[in-house]
Amino acid sequence: MSETRDGMRIDWDIPVVMDDGLALRADVFRPVPGGRYPVLLSCGPYGKGLRFEEGRPEQWRRLCQDHPDVPAGTSSKYANWEVADPEKWVPHGYAMVRIDSRGMGRSPGYVDQFSPRETRDLYDCVAWAAAQPWCTGKVGLQGISYSAMNQWQVAALNPPGLAAICPWEGAADHYREVRRNGGILTNFLMRWFENRIPKAQHGIAGRGERNPVTGVLAFGDELRTEEERAASRADLIAEIRDHPLIDDYLRERNADLSRITVPVLSAGNLGGQGLHLRGNVEGFLRAGSPRKWLELHVGEHWAHFYTDYGRELQLRFFDHFLKGEDNGWDATPPVLLNVRHIDGTTTFRHEDGWPIPRTRWTRLYLDLAARTLTPEPPAEDQCLDYRALEEEITFCTVVSADTEITGPAAASLFVSSSTTDADLFLTLRVYAPDGREITFAGANDPHMPVSQGWLRASHRKLDPDLSTPWRPFHTHDEAQPLAPGERYGLEVEIWPTSVVVPKGYTLALTVAGRDDGKHSDPLDRPAEVFGGTVTLYAGKARPASILLPIVPEA
Repeated sequence: MSETRDGMRIDWDIPVVMDDGLALRADVFRPVPGGRYPVLLSCGPYGKGLRFEEGRPEQWRRLCQDHPDVPAGTSSKYANWEVADPEKWVPHGYAMVRIDSRGMGRSPGYVDQFSPRETRDLYDCVAWAAAQPWCTGKVGLQGISYSAMNQWQVAALNPPGLAAICPWEGAADHYREVRRNGGILTNFLMRWFENRIPKAQHGIAGRGERNPVTGVLAFGDELRTEEERAASRADLIAEIRDHPLIDDYLRERNADLSRITVPVLSAGNLGGQGLHLRGNVEGFLRAGSPRKWLELHVGEHWAHFYTDYGRELQLRFFDHFLKGEDNGWDATPPVLLNVRHIDGTTTFRHEDGWPIPRTRWTRLYLDLAARTLTPEPPAEDQCLDYRALEEEITFCTVVSADTEITGPAAASLFVSSSTTDADLFLTLRVYAPDGREITFAGANDPHMPVSQGWLRASHRKLDPDLSTPWRPFHTHDEAQPLAPGERYGLEVEIWPTSVVVPKGYTLALTVAGRDDGKHSDPLDRPAEVFGGTVTLYAGKARPASILLPIVPEA
């Protein structure tokens, strides 16, 4: 069905035929005047016909309340979860293409998230859009989270017509960022799968929501039984459990980022600990494209994609690479950074690289006896025990001057365990002089610490080619169990951050064997293995430390 309304020419439910003959369904929004336009495309599982306000009412209410520029100038009838609002983009001369991924929404087929099959589907969608008579032949990929993660995958295949990508808060490593932080299983993806996929899978018919504009069922006209729908989707939860190490299954779900050649604007959230932030940084660093930019912001996971700040940033990027506009984007420095302050404000500035080239890498040592962080390791050998599932130990130092910490961090620890393994949960914190912990608005949590890091001790093996002093890179391709009581050196990656710590405030590192429930799967963390006694060691022979990126004023 085609119609003209709200200043757009809209084609609903266009079939896009894949290489195996299956037709996915797409909605196309483009300017009313005839002609050829660059395309901004997204493909995802949430239902292209499900209105943001209906599918995520609380998030929509909060987004509009906190950011009134988001609903300004649009009816929001076409606003969907984690994809751009066409009423805000079509007037700028873009065709917007939204596609329901295989087996989701109005697209039939077998659901297999982030699989090679799904990546090939997105490849075919890009090629299809580029070949349409209303397209200039240039396609950009756009979207948040899911619709950002699959951009890394397909861009590495270089589909015909792909001209630029903007992965906004999207992980690039399905093992290290989405499934297992530091080798420890995270609950996020399993909960996401349980809560979101059955609700949006094709075949709900009359039990599902309708497109508020067309009245068409958002999840297909076919009514299938729960058993039939379950048989038509991969069991992602079982797959997560079945692949505790990086193997061929996971390698084919992680893109070879070096093969990406198109321009990249990678937008990450400094509060995105444990899911997307690392991917945006690593994607920027490891993408093969010579034209790439890293933007780091703060706030809720979805907010700045829709605000004027984020939309205008994307518009400049896409105008330059999809329309060829000489708008000064090519002179933009490679890093666009919002530095956090403890009062919740940020300072925006440009930088010439990541990590920031003028970084003063500063190592602070753990004094186990005093529980402090010091410029020199303690003179005497020390050890300190803690019960992994019951206790945590915090090491502190008071900063003597305003101190900016921006970039990745890393900890070097020496440990033994009373069992054959141990999970290390590291948290970088800031405390006010009155003892209050200073927290920050995170992507999905309003009270996030400065940064976090994780490592399963049996996954301590490092990749010598990809590791740096400030970002140890673990292979996760074999488990090396601990001999109870034997000491081991561990290099722990702490995810990137940016914060100015004022004079007189306390910087702290907490070491623990558990967290608040994000990594609490009992099958992955049986108490008899991960509930033992862990011993930390320090001293001149074993200088346990944290390496921090201290950034002086330019």
